[in-house]
Amino acid sequence: MRKDAIIEELHKIRQQHARKFGYDLRKIFTDLKQQEEKSSRKFITLPVQRKPAGR
Repeated sequence: MRKDAIIEELHKIRQQHARKFGYDLRKIFTDLKQQEEKSSRKFITLPVQRKPAGR
């Protein structure tokens, strides 16, 4: 599979961010939520789409 430079850069950034918080998911989540609150962008939450059982 061919490597995508953009995807590789995103992985690098994500790894650095996780390392900054000692790979603690709660700390990572808290930081991301704080960044979201400070941002001037509008964020939306989509409802969960559940698949019927047996599929």
